[in-house]
Amino acid sequence: MKKLLNLFDFSQKVNYKTEILAGFTVAMTMIPESLSFAILAGFPPLTGLYAAFIAGFVTAIFGGRPGLISGGAGATVIVLIALMKSNGLEYVFAAVALAGVLQILVGLFKLGKFIRLVPHPVMFGFVNGLAIVIFMSQLEQFKTVVNHETVWISGDPMYIMAGLTALTIAIVMLVPKLTKAVPASLIAIMTVFALVFFFGIETKTVKDIASISGGFPPFHIPNIPFNLGTLQIIFPYALIMGAVGLTEGLLTLNLVDEITGTKGNGNRECIAQGSSNILNGFFFGMGGCPMIAQTLVNLSAGSRARLSGVVASLTILLIILFGAPVIEKLPMAALTGVMIMVAIGTFEWASLRIVNKMPNHDVFVVVIVASITVLLHNLALAVLIGVVVSALVFAWESAKRIRAKKYVDEKGVKHYEIYGPLFFASTAVFAEKFDVLNDPDEVVIDFKESRIADMSAIEALNTVTLRYSKIGKKVHLRHLSPDCIRLLKNAETIIDINIIEDPNYMVVNVD
Repeated sequence: MKKLLNLFDFSQKVNYKTEILAGFTVAMTMIPESLSFAILAGFPPLTGLYAAFIAGFVTAIFGGRPGLISGGAGATVIVLIALMKSNGLEYVFAAVALAGVLQILVGLFKLGKFIRLVPHPVMFGFVNGLAIVIFMSQLEQFKTVVNHETVWISGDPMYIMAGLTALTIAIVMLVPKLTKAVPASLIAIMTVFALVFFFGIETKTVKDIASISGGFPPFHIPNIPFNLGTLQIIFPYALIMGAVGLTEGLLTLNLVDEITGTKGNGNRECIAQGSSNILNGFFFGMGGCPMIAQTLVNLSAGSRARLSGVVASLTILLIILFGAPVIEKLPMAALTGVMIMVAIGTFEWASLRIVNKMPNHDVFVVVIVASITVLLHNLALAVLIGVVVSALVFAWESAKRIRAKKYVDEKGVKHYEIYGPLFFASTAVFAEKFDVLNDPDEVVIDFKESRIADMSAIEALNTVTLRYSKIGKKVHLRHLSPDCIRLLKNAETIIDINIIEDPNYMVVNVD
C-alpha cells in the first residue's frame, strides 16, 4: 500500500517558487508548439492543447521521474497524419488509445529496460538531430501564407520579428548572470510581451496560429466500427506511435538522469505514457509523449520535482478555460527566441569537440541518426538504425578479437586456449585456428577465457570436432557450460569435460 500511495518523493526538498515559475514558463512554450503540430496534422487546434494538459498532468504525477514534461509532441503526431487524411479524426483517437494500451503492456512486462541497448553515439545523434529539428521549426515563425503559398515575411514585419527574437535571446543569456531567482525564459517572455503591448508594436502573436479558447476536454468514444477491419487499419499506426513515443520518452528520461544525476523508472514512465494516451483517445486529445525541448526548459528553470509539470498542465487548462484572450496576445517572437535557446542548449557541442577522438564508426552513427531525425522526423527509425549499425560494428570488431594460444604439453597433447567471444561473426576466424591434419591424436580446446554465445558458434564447434573425429583424433572440450553441451550434436563420443577443473559441469564419458 505504501508503494501505491508514494506518488511523490516526500523526502525530496521542493523549492515551490522555482517549481511554480518553471511550470508557467513550460506552459508558455508548450502552447504554440502543441497548436502548431495539431494544425500541421490537420487536427482541430484544441486537440493539441488538450493533449498537452492530459499528457502533462498524468505523467507529472505518475511518470517515471520528476522534471520530465510530456505533451502533444510532434514526433508522435507526424505518425498520425496519413491516418487523418485517409480515415479521419475518429480513427486517430482510436489509434491514440490503442497506442496507449500497447505502451502500458511494455511497462507491465518491464520491457523499458531495453533502452539500455541504445549506445552513447546514438544518444548524441538523437539529441543533436532533435536540436536541429527544434531550431528549424522555429524558422517557420518567420514565414506567412500568401495566395495559398508559404513565403518568408519581409520588410518591417521581418525586422520587428527578428529584433524581438534577438532581444529574447539576449535576455535569456544575460539574466542568469544577474539573478537565478526567476527563470530567464519567463522574464524574456514577459519583457517582450510588455514591450509589444505598451508600445503597440504590430507583430505575429499566438492568435495568428489559432484560437485557444475552449472548454474542459469532453468525454468522447471514437465513432468507429468496433471490428477486425478497424483494428487492421489503426493497429500499424498505433504500434508506430507507441514505439516513437516510448523511444523519445525513454531517451529523454535517460538525458534527464544524466543532467540531474538521479535515476528514473523507465517502466513506470511507459505505463504513465500509455495511461495518458488512453485518456487522450477518449477526451479529444491528439496524443503525445515526453517533450525534450519543454523538459530542458523546465530543467534550465531550476525544476527538479514533479510540481512544475502539474503547474504547467493546469496552467494550460486554465488558459483554455479563462485566459485565452491574454495568452493569444503573446508575441511569437518571444516564444521563438526561447525555443532557439533551448535548441542551442540541447545540442551536444561536446560531440563536435571530440569528433576527432571518436572511432570513425561512432562518428558515422552520430551523423546517420541525426540525419534521419532531421530529414524524416522519425525518432524511432533513427534510433533503430543507429542501434543496428552499432551492433553490426560491435560484432565485426569483436569477431576480430578471437584468438587461440597453442602449445603441446609433456604428454604430446595439443592445447588450444581460446580467448574472446565465439559467435556468428567470429566462427570463420575460429575455424582457421585449427591445424586438423598436422595436430597430434589428442587435442584439448579450452574455453575458460571464452564464451559460446549463439547457435552459429555451437555449429562451428561441432564442425571442428567432427573434422577431428573423421580422421580418428580425439578432442577434449573444456570449460563448456551445460547448455552448450546439450546442444552439441554428435558429441557423445568425442567430448570430455575435466571434472577436476570443472566440478559443476556434467561429464560426458568417452568410450
